[in-house]
Amino acid sequence: MTKKSNLKGSLILCTAALLWGFAFVVQDRAADKIPPLTFNCLRSIIGALFLFGFMSIMSLKNKEYVIIPKNINKKALLIGSVLCGLALAVSTNFQQFGIALYPDGVPTAARSGFITALYVIVVPMLSVFLKKKVPLIVWLASLVAVGGFYMLCLFEGISGFYLADILVLGCTFTFSLHIMIIDKYCGVVGGVRLSAFQFVFAAIFSGILAVIFEPDSINLASIKSVIPEILYMGIVSSGIAYTLQIVGQKFAEPAIASLSMSLESVFAALGGWIVAGNVLKSNEIIGCLLVFSAIVLAQIPEFLKSKQLN
Repeated sequence: MTKKSNLKGSLILCTAALLWGFAFVVQDRAADKIPPLTFNCLRSIIGALFLFGFMSIMSLKNKEYVIIPKNINKKALLIGSVLCGLALAVSTNFQQFGIALYPDGVPTAARSGFITALYVIVVPMLSVFLKKKVPLIVWLASLVAVGGFYMLCLFEGISGFYLADILVLGCTFTFSLHIMIIDKYCGVVGGVRLSAFQFVFAAIFSGILAVIFEPDSINLASIKSVIPEILYMGIVSSGIAYTLQIVGQKFAEPAIASLSMSLESVFAALGGWIVAGNVLKSNEIIGCLLVFSAIVLAQIPEFLKSKQLN
Protein backbone atom coordinates (compact mmCIF):
# COMPACT_ATOMS: atom_id res chain seq x y z
CA MET A 1 0.00 0.00 0.00
CA THR A 2 1.31 3.43 -0.98
CA LYS A 3 2.43 5.54 1.98
CA LYS A 4 0.31 8.68 2.32
CA SER A 5 2.04 12.04 2.01
CA ASN A 6 -0.44 14.90 1.67
CA LEU A 7 2.29 17.40 0.82
CA LYS A 8 3.68 15.28 -2.02
CA GLY A 9 0.21 14.39 -3.29
CA SER A 10 -0.98 18.00 -3.11
CA LEU A 11 2.00 19.25 -5.11
CA ILE A 12 1.29 16.71 -7.85
CA LEU A 13 -2.43 17.52 -7.88
CA CYS A 14 -1.77 21.27 -7.91
CA THR A 15 0.31 20.70 -11.04
CA ALA A 16 -2.66 18.93 -12.62
CA ALA A 17 -4.94 21.79 -11.54
CA LEU A 18 -2.50 24.26 -13.11
CA LEU A 19 -2.65 22.42 -16.46
CA TRP A 20 -6.46 22.27 -16.33
CA GLY A 21 -6.74 25.93 -15.33
CA PHE A 22 -4.60 27.22 -18.20
CA ALA A 23 -6.64 25.03 -20.55
CA PHE A 24 -9.44 27.61 -20.37
CA VAL A 25 -7.15 30.14 -22.06
CA VAL A 26 -6.30 27.58 -24.75
CA GLN A 27 -9.99 26.83 -25.30
CA ASP A 28 -10.73 30.54 -25.62
CA ARG A 29 -8.10 30.87 -28.35
CA ALA A 30 -9.38 27.80 -30.19
CA ALA A 31 -12.94 29.12 -30.10
CA ASP A 32 -11.91 31.92 -32.50
CA LYS A 33 -10.47 29.47 -35.04
CA ILE A 34 -12.61 26.32 -35.17
CA PRO A 35 -16.18 25.33 -34.21
CA PRO A 36 -16.66 23.54 -30.85
CA LEU A 37 -17.81 20.11 -32.07
CA THR A 38 -14.88 19.67 -34.44
CA PHE A 39 -12.41 20.91 -31.83
CA ASN A 40 -13.68 18.54 -29.14
CA CYS A 41 -13.67 15.60 -31.54
CA LEU A 42 -10.02 16.23 -32.39
CA ARG A 43 -8.89 16.78 -28.78
CA SER A 44 -10.64 13.55 -27.75
CA ILE A 45 -8.85 11.61 -30.49
CA ILE A 46 -5.48 12.95 -29.32
CA GLY A 47 -6.37 12.23 -25.69
CA ALA A 48 -7.29 8.63 -26.51
CA LEU A 49 -4.14 8.05 -28.56
CA PHE A 50 -1.96 9.47 -25.79
CA LEU A 51 -3.53 7.30 -23.08
CA PHE A 52 -3.46 4.14 -25.21
CA GLY A 53 0.20 4.85 -25.89
CA PHE A 54 0.79 5.39 -22.17
CA MET A 55 -0.91 2.11 -21.28
CA SER A 56 1.03 0.23 -23.96
CA ILE A 57 4.35 1.49 -22.62
CA MET A 58 3.42 0.90 -18.98
CA SER A 59 2.12 -2.60 -19.72
CA LEU A 60 5.70 -3.64 -20.43
CA LYS A 61 6.48 -2.88 -16.77
CA ASN A 62 3.15 -3.29 -15.02
CA LYS A 63 0.37 -5.64 -16.14
CA GLU A 64 -2.18 -3.35 -14.48
CA TYR A 65 -2.08 -1.16 -17.58
CA VAL A 66 -2.79 -3.90 -20.15
CA ILE A 67 -5.40 -2.31 -22.41
CA ILE A 68 -8.00 -5.10 -22.11
CA PRO A 69 -6.96 -7.83 -19.64
CA LYS A 70 -8.53 -11.28 -20.03
CA ASN A 71 -10.20 -11.15 -16.62
CA ILE A 72 -11.74 -7.69 -17.00
CA ASN A 73 -15.52 -7.17 -17.00
CA LYS A 74 -15.88 -6.24 -20.68
CA LYS A 75 -19.57 -5.37 -20.34
CA ALA A 76 -18.82 -2.92 -17.53
CA LEU A 77 -15.95 -1.45 -19.56
CA LEU A 78 -18.23 -0.92 -22.57
CA ILE A 79 -21.15 0.55 -20.61
CA GLY A 80 -18.90 2.72 -18.45
CA SER A 81 -16.95 3.99 -21.46
CA VAL A 82 -20.08 4.83 -23.44
CA LEU A 83 -21.73 6.63 -20.53
CA CYS A 84 -18.54 8.49 -19.59
CA GLY A 85 -17.86 9.35 -23.22
CA LEU A 86 -21.38 10.71 -23.71
CA ALA A 87 -21.25 12.75 -20.49
CA LEU A 88 -17.80 14.06 -21.38
CA ALA A 89 -18.84 14.97 -24.94
CA VAL A 90 -21.92 16.86 -23.72
CA SER A 91 -19.90 18.60 -21.01
CA THR A 92 -16.98 19.72 -23.17
CA ASN A 93 -19.29 20.90 -25.95
CA PHE A 94 -21.48 22.87 -23.55
CA GLN A 95 -18.32 24.44 -22.20
CA GLN A 96 -16.72 25.15 -25.57
CA PHE A 97 -19.92 26.60 -27.06
CA GLY A 98 -20.20 28.85 -24.01
CA ILE A 99 -16.59 30.00 -24.28
CA ALA A 100 -17.09 30.73 -27.99
CA LEU A 101 -20.15 32.90 -27.29
CA TYR A 102 -18.59 35.24 -24.72
CA PRO A 103 -18.33 38.78 -26.16
CA ASP A 104 -15.06 40.66 -26.42
CA GLY A 105 -13.98 42.30 -23.18
CA VAL A 106 -15.32 39.54 -20.95
CA PRO A 107 -12.59 37.68 -18.96
CA THR A 108 -13.58 34.36 -20.51
CA ALA A 109 -11.00 32.10 -18.85
CA ALA A 110 -11.72 33.31 -15.31
CA ARG A 111 -15.48 33.43 -15.75
CA SER A 112 -15.86 30.00 -17.35
CA GLY A 113 -13.28 28.48 -15.00
CA PHE A 114 -15.07 29.52 -11.85
CA ILE A 115 -18.55 28.60 -13.11
CA THR A 116 -17.26 25.16 -14.15
CA ALA A 117 -15.74 24.68 -10.70
CA LEU A 118 -19.23 24.67 -9.22
CA TYR A 119 -19.32 20.93 -9.93
CA VAL A 120 -17.80 20.53 -6.45
CA ILE A 121 -21.08 21.89 -5.10
CA VAL A 122 -23.39 20.17 -7.62
CA VAL A 123 -22.09 16.65 -6.98
CA PRO A 124 -23.31 16.48 -3.34
CA MET A 125 -26.59 18.11 -4.39
CA LEU A 126 -27.18 15.37 -6.95
CA SER A 127 -26.39 12.85 -4.24
CA VAL A 128 -29.76 13.67 -2.68
CA PHE A 129 -31.41 11.84 -5.56
CA LEU A 130 -29.35 8.79 -4.59
CA LYS A 131 -30.81 9.09 -1.07
CA LYS A 132 -27.50 10.14 0.45
CA LYS A 133 -27.47 12.62 3.33
CA VAL A 134 -25.96 15.99 2.46
CA PRO A 135 -24.36 17.92 5.38
CA LEU A 136 -25.81 21.31 6.26
CA ILE A 137 -22.46 22.96 5.57
CA VAL A 138 -22.66 21.83 1.93
CA TRP A 139 -26.01 23.56 1.52
CA LEU A 140 -24.43 26.68 3.04
CA ALA A 141 -21.62 26.38 0.50
CA SER A 142 -24.25 26.20 -2.26
CA LEU A 143 -25.74 29.53 -1.13
CA VAL A 144 -22.27 31.11 -1.06
CA ALA A 145 -21.65 29.79 -4.59
CA VAL A 146 -24.94 31.26 -5.83
CA GLY A 147 -23.88 34.60 -4.36
CA GLY A 148 -20.56 34.31 -6.16
CA PHE A 149 -22.30 33.46 -9.42
CA TYR A 150 -24.49 36.57 -9.01
CA MET A 151 -21.45 38.81 -8.44
CA LEU A 152 -19.63 37.18 -11.34
CA CYS A 153 -22.41 37.32 -13.91
CA LEU A 154 -25.39 39.42 -12.81
CA PHE A 155 -23.90 42.26 -10.73
CA GLU A 156 -24.21 44.75 -13.61
CA GLY A 157 -27.82 43.78 -14.27
CA ILE A 158 -29.26 41.67 -17.05
CA SER A 159 -26.75 43.16 -19.51
CA GLY A 160 -24.04 41.41 -17.54
CA PHE A 161 -25.66 38.00 -18.00
CA TYR A 162 -24.90 36.02 -21.13
CA LEU A 163 -26.20 32.92 -22.87
CA ALA A 164 -22.60 31.71 -22.57
CA ASP A 165 -22.99 31.67 -18.76
CA ILE A 166 -25.99 29.34 -19.05
CA LEU A 167 -24.12 26.97 -21.36
CA VAL A 168 -21.07 26.84 -19.09
CA LEU A 169 -23.34 26.35 -16.08
CA GLY A 170 -24.96 23.48 -18.00
CA CYS A 171 -21.57 21.80 -18.33
CA THR A 172 -21.23 22.03 -14.55
CA PHE A 173 -24.18 19.63 -14.14
CA THR A 174 -23.08 17.25 -16.88
CA PHE A 175 -19.52 17.22 -15.52
CA SER A 176 -21.07 16.30 -12.17
CA LEU A 177 -22.84 13.35 -13.78
CA HIS A 178 -19.55 12.43 -15.41
CA ILE A 179 -17.85 12.37 -12.00
CA MET A 180 -20.57 10.13 -10.58
CA ILE A 181 -20.35 7.70 -13.52
CA ILE A 182 -16.57 7.49 -13.11
CA ASP A 183 -17.04 6.83 -9.40
CA LYS A 184 -19.24 3.83 -10.27
CA TYR A 185 -17.06 2.25 -12.96
CA CYS A 186 -13.48 3.34 -12.19
CA GLY A 187 -12.89 0.71 -9.52
CA VAL A 188 -14.27 -2.02 -11.78
CA VAL A 189 -12.33 -1.37 -14.99
CA GLY A 190 -9.45 0.92 -13.93
CA GLY A 191 -9.12 4.69 -14.12
CA VAL A 192 -6.64 5.12 -16.99
CA ARG A 193 -8.36 2.43 -19.06
CA LEU A 194 -11.78 3.99 -18.53
CA SER A 195 -10.41 7.41 -19.43
CA ALA A 196 -8.83 6.17 -22.66
CA PHE A 197 -12.01 4.47 -23.86
CA GLN A 198 -14.22 7.37 -22.82
CA PHE A 199 -12.20 9.61 -25.13
CA VAL A 200 -12.87 7.17 -27.98
CA PHE A 201 -16.63 7.47 -27.51
CA ALA A 202 -16.44 11.22 -26.82
CA ALA A 203 -14.67 11.59 -30.16
CA ILE A 204 -17.34 9.51 -31.89
CA PHE A 205 -20.24 11.48 -30.41
CA SER A 206 -18.66 14.88 -31.14
CA GLY A 207 -17.51 13.70 -34.58
CA ILE A 208 -20.99 12.61 -35.66
CA LEU A 209 -22.47 15.94 -34.58
CA ALA A 210 -19.62 17.82 -36.29
CA VAL A 211 -20.33 16.07 -39.60
CA ILE A 212 -24.01 17.03 -39.30
CA PHE A 213 -23.74 20.59 -38.00
CA GLU A 214 -20.20 21.73 -38.91
CA PRO A 215 -19.41 20.09 -42.27
CA ASP A 216 -17.64 23.18 -43.63
CA SER A 217 -15.19 23.27 -40.73
CA ILE A 218 -13.82 19.78 -41.35
CA ASN A 219 -10.96 20.74 -43.63
CA LEU A 220 -7.17 20.71 -43.43
CA ALA A 221 -6.86 24.49 -43.19
CA SER A 222 -9.08 24.81 -40.10
CA ILE A 223 -7.41 21.86 -38.41
CA LYS A 224 -3.91 23.26 -39.05
CA SER A 225 -4.96 26.55 -37.44
CA VAL A 226 -5.56 24.87 -34.06
CA ILE A 227 -2.82 22.22 -33.93
CA PRO A 228 -1.14 23.77 -30.83
CA GLU A 229 -4.47 24.06 -29.02
CA ILE A 230 -5.51 20.50 -29.94
CA LEU A 231 -2.18 19.10 -28.79
CA TYR A 232 -2.38 20.97 -25.48
CA MET A 233 -5.96 19.89 -24.78
CA GLY A 234 -5.40 16.32 -25.95
CA ILE A 235 -1.97 15.58 -24.47
CA VAL A 236 -1.50 18.04 -21.61
CA SER A 237 -5.02 18.73 -20.31
CA SER A 238 -6.42 15.24 -20.93
CA GLY A 239 -3.49 12.83 -20.92
CA ILE A 240 -0.82 14.28 -18.63
CA ALA A 241 -3.11 16.06 -16.16
CA TYR A 242 -5.30 12.99 -15.79
CA THR A 243 -2.26 10.81 -15.14
CA LEU A 244 -1.00 13.32 -12.55
CA GLN A 245 -4.39 13.16 -10.87
CA ILE A 246 -4.17 9.38 -10.52
CA VAL A 247 -0.58 9.52 -9.22
CA GLY A 248 -1.38 12.36 -6.82
CA GLN A 249 -4.40 10.61 -5.35
CA LYS A 250 -2.22 7.63 -4.46
CA PHE A 251 -0.46 9.87 -1.94
CA ALA A 252 -2.98 12.49 -0.77
CA GLU A 253 -6.00 11.88 1.43
CA PRO A 254 -9.32 12.31 -0.46
CA ALA A 255 -10.26 15.64 1.17
CA ILE A 256 -6.84 17.14 0.49
CA ALA A 257 -6.89 15.80 -3.06
CA SER A 258 -10.28 17.39 -3.83
CA LEU A 259 -9.21 20.71 -2.35
CA SER A 260 -5.97 20.70 -4.36
CA MET A 261 -7.77 19.96 -7.63
CA SER A 262 -10.33 22.69 -6.98
CA LEU A 263 -7.48 25.18 -7.48
CA GLU A 264 -8.17 24.67 -11.19
CA SER A 265 -10.57 27.61 -10.97
CA VAL A 266 -7.91 29.88 -9.46
CA PHE A 267 -5.41 28.94 -12.16
CA ALA A 268 -8.07 29.65 -14.82
CA ALA A 269 -8.31 33.23 -13.54
CA LEU A 270 -4.53 33.56 -13.31
CA GLY A 271 -4.14 32.11 -16.78
CA GLY A 272 -6.56 34.64 -18.22
CA TRP A 273 -4.63 37.43 -16.51
CA ILE A 274 -1.10 36.25 -17.36
CA VAL A 275 -1.60 34.82 -20.85
CA ALA A 276 -4.66 36.60 -22.25
CA GLY A 277 -4.25 39.92 -20.40
CA ASN A 278 -7.80 39.83 -19.01
CA VAL A 279 -8.54 42.43 -16.35
CA LEU A 280 -11.06 41.42 -13.71
CA LYS A 281 -13.53 43.99 -12.39
CA SER A 282 -14.01 44.34 -8.64
CA ASN A 283 -17.36 42.51 -8.64
CA GLU A 284 -15.85 39.67 -10.70
CA ILE A 285 -12.96 39.34 -8.24
CA ILE A 286 -15.47 39.18 -5.36
CA GLY A 287 -17.48 36.60 -7.32
CA CYS A 288 -14.40 34.47 -7.91
CA LEU A 289 -13.46 34.64 -4.22
CA LEU A 290 -16.97 33.67 -3.13
CA VAL A 291 -17.14 30.71 -5.52
CA PHE A 292 -13.71 29.47 -4.46
CA SER A 293 -14.71 29.93 -0.80
CA ALA A 294 -17.78 27.80 -1.47
CA ILE A 295 -15.61 25.12 -3.04
CA VAL A 296 -13.34 25.08 0.02
CA LEU A 297 -16.32 25.13 2.40
CA ALA A 298 -17.83 22.09 0.66
CA GLN A 299 -14.69 20.09 1.42
CA ILE A 300 -14.89 20.59 5.21
CA PRO A 301 -17.10 17.54 5.99
CA GLU A 302 -14.74 15.20 4.14
CA PHE A 303 -11.72 16.92 5.68
CA LEU A 304 -13.10 16.50 9.22
CA LYS A 305 -13.98 12.89 8.45
CA SER A 306 -10.44 12.15 7.34
CA LYS A 307 -9.11 13.77 10.53
CA GLN A 308 -11.37 11.59 12.69
CA LEU A 309 -10.15 8.47 10.90
CA ASN A 310 -6.58 9.46 11.65
